[in-house]
Amino acid sequence: MSNTDYDVVIVGAGIGGGIVAYELGKAGKKVLILEGGPAIPADRSKYMDTFYRAAAKTPESPYPPATQAAVPSSADNPLGLPDPAKENTPRYTVLQVGSWRKPTQCYFDYPDQDPGVTGTSLNAKFAFASSYERIGGGTTWHWLGTCLRLFPQDFALHTLYKQGVDWPGGEQFYQDLVPFYEKAVNEINVAGDKVQIDKLYSQFNVDPTGQYGANYDYPMPGITPAMQDMAYQNAVTGWSYEGNPVYVTPTPQGRNSRPGERRQCAGNTNCIPICPIQAKYDATVTLARAQQTGNVDIWYQHVACNIQLDPNTHQVSAIDYLSYTAANGIATGQGSITAKQFLLAAHAIETPKLLLMSNKNPGFESGVANSSDQVGRNLMDHIMYLGWGLAKEPVYPYRGPLSTGGVESLRDGEFRHQRSAYRIEIGNEGWQWAANDPGTTLADFVFGQNNSQLNGDSVNEQGQPLRFNTKLPANAKLFGKQLVQTLNQVYTRQLRLGYLIEQLPDPDNRVELSDTLKDNLGLPRPKVTYRLASNYEREAFVSAKKITTEIFNKMGATEYTQDPGEPDLSNTPDATSNNFQYRDTTGTLHNFKFYGAGHIVGTYRMGSDPKTSVLNHRQQSWDHSNLYMVGSGVFPTIGTGNPTLTIAALAFQAASYMLEDAKGAC
Repeated sequence: MSNTDYDVVIVGAGIGGGIVAYELGKAGKKVLILEGGPAIPADRSKYMDTFYRAAAKTPESPYPPATQAAVPSSADNPLGLPDPAKENTPRYTVLQVGSWRKPTQCYFDYPDQDPGVTGTSLNAKFAFASSYERIGGGTTWHWLGTCLRLFPQDFALHTLYKQGVDWPGGEQFYQDLVPFYEKAVNEINVAGDKVQIDKLYSQFNVDPTGQYGANYDYPMPGITPAMQDMAYQNAVTGWSYEGNPVYVTPTPQGRNSRPGERRQCAGNTNCIPICPIQAKYDATVTLARAQQTGNVDIWYQHVACNIQLDPNTHQVSAIDYLSYTAANGIATGQGSITAKQFLLAAHAIETPKLLLMSNKNPGFESGVANSSDQVGRNLMDHIMYLGWGLAKEPVYPYRGPLSTGGVESLRDGEFRHQRSAYRIEIGNEGWQWAANDPGTTLADFVFGQNNSQLNGDSVNEQGQPLRFNTKLPANAKLFGKQLVQTLNQVYTRQLRLGYLIEQLPDPDNRVELSDTLKDNLGLPRPKVTYRLASNYEREAFVSAKKITTEIFNKMGATEYTQDPGEPDLSNTPDATSNNFQYRDTTGTLHNFKFYGAGHIVGTYRMGSDPKTSVLNHRQQSWDHSNLYMVGSGVFPTIGTGNPTLTIAALAFQAASYMLEDAKGAC
């Protein structure tokens, strides 16, 4: 096929690009996807082998470029991490954050509060804590599988609560999205409990069928809840918190609960980073469907590097690319590809990077689609607070999916005038995330350490002794049968709660181009500036800390959530990157540690005004009518649910607009 034969060129082979390609291909459009990363493997055994060998089971650990012991370790690189400057498709990863600080590229800003609060340096190091993939199938390779809708209230945050901004059209946007949510649910083949979700929708006055009367249901029955889900539910029944009832809702999930097109979930507890049997949906499924239409081509290892504009019409005329043959080898080709319509679907860091790199077009020296100066701005994540404890009786974590339930009933309310909302994810991986277990506890009882707090004389903030077995001496060194029995008593009772706290859009949280750092193809790497600047989010941490203690008390559990101490803001290589202090409205000083949820959102947002947004409500550039964008970067706010189902729904909606516009242009 020649460069002039395509109707649409798409950049990025993740869930957004895959869905649009599938919809357009079914409609007879000739589509080309440019994907910078490697092709989808014939099977996932190599990725599984990399995962098994990885010392740290982080979200990106199975995937290329391999992040574990990829290069010889040295004094300035003790983990042996690959140098992003030598990678063709480098991306932020949890383990590579140090590699991106050469020189410092990320900043964490603590606004001045009072002399008792540590941290007012604008140059305190912080590396953005969420990762993504640049491979065929995109970040759905390592997603958890949670498939929650946003609520109508999430689309009208400013109108209802005078915080953040609204999505274009506010609550009406939800109504317009309803039929596309249904398409997304069926494409992902979501397993869910309609009766339980209806209870949640009723609480928040959500019409799941919308004005279109869609046939709302789930294609598969819900996944069997974990034992601890029931333990939480029994403890909180009849209880309310800040005006909302507290109850556990089974989580709709993108994994098969029975055999179908994919295998049935077998209970492997490594959904993040990889399902070994593909019971969990990933976008390779949709990409295969797209190619089966006979109208969709995918060119792997083709990195989009520039967007050309027609100097007269300012329409996009072509996308330039660099190609390579060997992994992280030299560029072996370059070219341009033309089409009638163009779609960017390269995630919320890589898409703005491409737009900003395309700065040679007259009249658009700040980058394509950037007349508003909003490209790259308003970077958001769900900021995670973790609480953990030990139940009185075994709840048997480490079996089944990483999460099968959560508390969704606190996602909206009048409190949103003063603080962020959150959902509570019930973790089923014990203290793996919270304390790097099972290794931490094992090492404690073998070597007489107390990093888990289980093997010493400390107490928690509630005054409870944290030595779970008072018959053992502090810093006990165990072996044999006693070690096995002790570990079994700990591992079977571990609890973890994760709070996904909504973050407000902040124009100073942004993706830019590095002035000095480049990748192996000579393209600039992204510079990310990120901060937790608002007390709106900090107050949610105070609330999360309080409810964690109350829930564990109701369960009769002992809380082990650690105080991380004061943040180290010395700007040294070992500076703590994700701790902060906050003095709440009662004058109490808190130390918090936060984590990234992997929900990278907001860097090319939709809006109703071309002066304050990159795209209109059709996910179409205000500046170039034949340029569209999908993915989490289009979100004006992050909302209270995990974003993937909404990304998929928006992709179906964008495809319908693209087909409508193409028909009108004929």
